Amino acid sequence: MKILDRYIFNQFIRTFLFTSAAFVFLFILITMMEKFGELIDRKMNLLEIAEYNVLTIPATLIVTSPVCALLSSILVAGRMSFSSELPAIRSAGVSLKQYLLPFSAGGALIFAFNLVNACWLTPAAYTWKNSFEQQFSAGPGNSSQNLNIHILEPGDRIVSIGLLENNSFCPKQVSIEEFSNTYLRSRTNADSMNYDGKSGVWIMKNATTRNFIGGREIFTHEPSKPVKLSFSPRTLGELNLNPEEMNITRHYRYLKEKQLAGFSGLERSIVKFHSKLSMPLASFIIIFIGVPISSKTRRGGLASEIGIALFIGFLFLGLQKVIAVAGYQGAINPFLAAWLPDLLFLAAGYVIFRTSSE
Repeated sequence: MKILDRYIFNQFIRTFLFTSAAFVFLFILITMMEKFGELIDRKMNLLEIAEYNVLTIPATLIVTSPVCALLSSILVAGRMSFSSELPAIRSAGVSLKQYLLPFSAGGALIFAFNLVNACWLTPAAYTWKNSFEQQFSAGPGNSSQNLNIHILEPGDRIVSIGLLENNSFCPKQVSIEEFSNTYLRSRTNADSMNYDGKSGVWIMKNATTRNFIGGREIFTHEPSKPVKLSFSPRTLGELNLNPEEMNITRHYRYLKEKQLAGFSGLERSIVKFHSKLSMPLASFIIIFIGVPISSKTRRGGLASEIGIALFIGFLFLGLQKVIAVAGYQGAINPFLAAWLPDLLFLAAGYVIFRTSSE
C-alpha cells in the first residue's frame, strides 16, 4: 500500500471507529432512558443493567454501520477537499478511481467485520439478551404454546396440530388428511404423537382412521400408528424461534426444513435471512456515494458535510425498513425486499461516481 493510500485508509478507519463508538453510546443512552425504570423494577443491579446494554451493541453496530461508514467517508474526503489536499492529489495525476481505493479497502474491512457480526455475533448476543430478560422477567414465566398449526405434506396430505407447547416435541390433537385431487380419501385423528428417532417416523397415539372408498366409510382404531412425515421435532421446536436468534447456517437450515415441510408465512424469515448479508454490504456500497459527494468543495463546511451524511444514511435505513415491511407482508418478493435498498444505492453511487469523474 502506498504512503498516500495508507494515510487515507488510517484516517477513514479512525473516523469510522470514533463515529461508531459515538452512535453506540447514543443508542445505549436512549435505551437506558426508555428502559431504566423497567430494568430497575425487574430487580436488576447496575452491573446487570450494564451487561444487558453490552449485549445490545452487536445489533446496534449492524444498524449504524452504514451511517457511520458514510459519515466517515464524507468527513475524511470533505476535510481533504477543504484543506486543499485533494486538489493537490488530483493535480498529481491521481484519478477519482485511485483515490477511492483506500476507502474501498476500509469498506471491505468493515464489511468483513459486519458480516461476521450479522451472521454469528448478533444472533448469539440476541439469544443471551432474551435469556437475560427472561431471567429477570416480572412474575412467573408462562409457557407459550402454538395453536392450530397446519402443515402441507408431500403426497397431498395436510397435518393439523391443535396444540404444541413450548419446548415440547409431543404435538397434541393431531389430524392427518389425505386427498386425491379435491377428494378426501382418509382422515386420521390422534390424541398426540411422538417421534421415534431410530426409525425416523412419528407414532400417533390412540389413532382413529376414517377411509372414504366408493361412497363408503371404513373406520379403524389403533393404539399406536406409525406415520412418515417430512418434518422433524427440531422443525417444530423452532416454531417459536426468532430469526434474529439464528446464525446464518442455522437460519438457512431452518428455512429449508420449513419449505420442505410445507410451512407458509416464511416471508419475514426470508427477508431476515438475506438482510444478514445485505446490511453488512451496505456499509461498503454507501462509501461510493460519500467520497464522490465530498470530492468537490462546497459552502457550509463541516456542518454541511455532517448534515448530508446523516440525511443519506437515515434515508437508507428508512428505505430499508419500509421495503422490509413490504417483504414481510408479501407485497414484494422477500429476496428482493432484502437486497433492493443496496441495489438502489449502488445505482445511485455509480451515477454520482460517473458524474464526479467528468
